[in-house]
Amino acid sequence: MQKLIISLICCLLPALTFADTLTIRDDAPDHYVVVKGDTLWDISAKFFKDPWRWPQIWGLNKDAIKNPHWIYPGDVVRLDHATRTLKVEGGPAKPGPEGGPVVVLPPPGSPSGPAKGETEVETVTDKGIKLNPRVRAVPGEHDAIPSIPMADIAPFLKEALIIEKDELADAPIIVSGFERTLLSNNDVAYVKGLPTDKGLVWQIYRPGNPLKDPLTKKILGYEATFLGNARVEKFGDVSTMRIFGATEEIYPGDRLVQAATELSENFIPRAPDSEISARVMNIVNGITMAGEKAVVIINQGRRDGVQNGHVLALYRKGETIKGRPFNSRDIDLPNMRYGLLFVFRTFENVSYALVMQATLPVEMLDVAQTP
Repeated sequence: MQKLIISLICCLLPALTFADTLTIRDDAPDHYVVVKGDTLWDISAKFFKDPWRWPQIWGLNKDAIKNPHWIYPGDVVRLDHATRTLKVEGGPAKPGPEGGPVVVLPPPGSPSGPAKGETEVETVTDKGIKLNPRVRAVPGEHDAIPSIPMADIAPFLKEALIIEKDELADAPIIVSGFERTLLSNNDVAYVKGLPTDKGLVWQIYRPGNPLKDPLTKKILGYEATFLGNARVEKFGDVSTMRIFGATEEIYPGDRLVQAATELSENFIPRAPDSEISARVMNIVNGITMAGEKAVVIINQGRRDGVQNGHVLALYRKGETIKGRPFNSRDIDLPNMRYGLLFVFRTFENVSYALVMQATLPVEMLDVAQTP
């Protein structure tokens, strides 16, 4: 199948205006063929030094969440080093939503784009490369590449839960099982306090360890342990439910919460509008250090202005050099920036974030702040 050509021709606008906005990598390739498993972040990183700014590159307005899923495996992303202008083959150069360079795919039927049901393909001749319209089947949206690696965060979108102190105290509770105490898949559970107007599918949790702010020692919440799911078979003063998707044994006393609503997977990365300065307070799975694609918890959440999609720079706190050998006061070395976090789920006081880049192992108390 012939490949769709997406002209990715980057514009180096005047240095004073955009030098700090989008910088092309010195080792950027001339072109790249999209493969299954790619993300918009990954592809942007091949061409630009700041991959988290791909909404600018792909022409998305950060203030209006739009669907970016229009790039598929087999598509060709092309960079023109010679002209260093940003345009679509046959169309004019276009600025991005913030004035910087942007990648544009012309809509079907537009003067510069293929007709509806067609796509531009390349033909190599002795005079160069020629673009011609050809009919092809358009993949469904589910075949498009995602913005970030969804497989790494999917469990945290559907199952992770941070609760306030005593938040589960009034939640529906499992009081017994049918002829057994330890419950697992396909077992019947009897539940007290289950409302009839909140749906048929529920998630089962057990309060976990407290999440303490590493600086103030204040408890910011509790990371509840996900145990499985339960579906209502009969409502009553004591309701009957059937367990499925159990991850470990379930006991009387475990609590139920409504099944998580489908959270958006259309993440648009952006820097916070205000100064955020948080600390890594927990590394998921109980390890003491983490690398790329690990999930961490930071000690700030919605209350502090942290939002889904925020990108935060990771810093290692600089050491303090005692001044005695130098006959001076102690010297605080500057913090060292070494990576990026991507916030994908926020709670009132804490947030989950995915480590997108890291040249050092992520450790507890590392700083996560506005880049």
